[in-house]
Amino acid sequence: MRIAYLTNQYPKISHTFIRREIDAVLRADSHLEVFRYSIRPTPDRLLDPADLAEQQITDVVLSHGFVSLLLATLKVFLTRPLKFLKTFLLAIRLGKSASHGCLWHLFYLAEAAWLLLRFQSQQITHVHVHFGTNPATVALLCRVLGGPTYSFTVHGPEEFDRPESLHLRTKIEHCSFVVAVSSFGRSQLCRWSAFRNWHKIEIVRCGLPTEDLDQIVMPIEENQRLVCVGRLSEQKGQFLLVEGAKILRDSGLNFELVLVGDGELRSEIENLVASSGLQNCVRLIGWQTSQQVRGWLAKSRAFVLPSFAEGLPVSIMEAFAAGRPVVSTFIAGIPELVRSGENGWLVPAGSSEALAAALKDVLQSSIGELEEMGSRGRASVRQYHRADNEASKLAQLFANTGTQP
Repeated sequence: MRIAYLTNQYPKISHTFIRREIDAVLRADSHLEVFRYSIRPTPDRLLDPADLAEQQITDVVLSHGFVSLLLATLKVFLTRPLKFLKTFLLAIRLGKSASHGCLWHLFYLAEAAWLLLRFQSQQITHVHVHFGTNPATVALLCRVLGGPTYSFTVHGPEEFDRPESLHLRTKIEHCSFVVAVSSFGRSQLCRWSAFRNWHKIEIVRCGLPTEDLDQIVMPIEENQRLVCVGRLSEQKGQFLLVEGAKILRDSGLNFELVLVGDGELRSEIENLVASSGLQNCVRLIGWQTSQQVRGWLAKSRAFVLPSFAEGLPVSIMEAFAAGRPVVSTFIAGIPELVRSGENGWLVPAGSSEALAAALKDVLQSSIGELEEMGSRGRASVRQYHRADNEASKLAQLFANTGTQP
């Protein structure tokens, strides 16, 4: 069976889980052949050798140029005019109530036409999309044009922030199945789909590869280092974390906070660190390779993720796999990973005071208490977030699409 994976930008530093999923799906079903497609080129400077290798085998739609898309659209119009007209009207209808408008949806139609011809030449029978945003729209339009069946994974939070303008209901109506990465995610997809389509909503959790889950856990060192990994953006809450760090510093506690990642708000966060006088205890070190992230987790006391909006953070799974307790927020799928008092601390999102109080507990807890928490978190991800197990579920869903009309 030949399937295509379609995303908006791939590979990408923050989308390592997609590469891991593809690898695990291929291990789960030796009869599968996966073709990688990205609508746009990645904006990231890739560091991981595995991401660089993946970039070489990913076909970027827009890299073929406007003329190529225009010719593909014309060919599809001439060879299947009725289906093209139906899809054109659907694109206009979707565009009227979407944030990007009708013009962008006509671009999506051209991308769908180009992909239709490419899928036909490669004999692709199913397309799986990550994220329910514009790549899912392209897959929907391609299907209506007469292309392969499609499915898509919804991570959140963007899809749940604007489900109507993204037309989640329509995308679920036309797809073979839709994947939620958590029970919370499934509940939100049920909210925004017709009851008759609830049977299409499957839970396939994000997972870690065996080598990560079976890594040797390094003992927690006698240090006061806290590590946060994530894109520097509003939704990840690093501003709140810096505010919490100031509260800790002002209370007389010694600690080191390492922010791993980069993003559009790096300069603003650096300015806040400087204006708060935290240069001696807060470090921004940019993106790191997967191996380097594991190194920072091994040298930490605990992991912290103060997000305002999430899906099911893989970074928390990575921290647990390294045997580190986690401090995070009561949002989305995070409580399905972090259990306060058992393997970490959960605090209300948006409260720097509550975050600072939890971090104070981390800094004042004994090494033995922290290691026991980390051990419980590790046991949980080893049981519920093994990539090969979750990929087997996904591979079976792909196989079942072969019986659909």
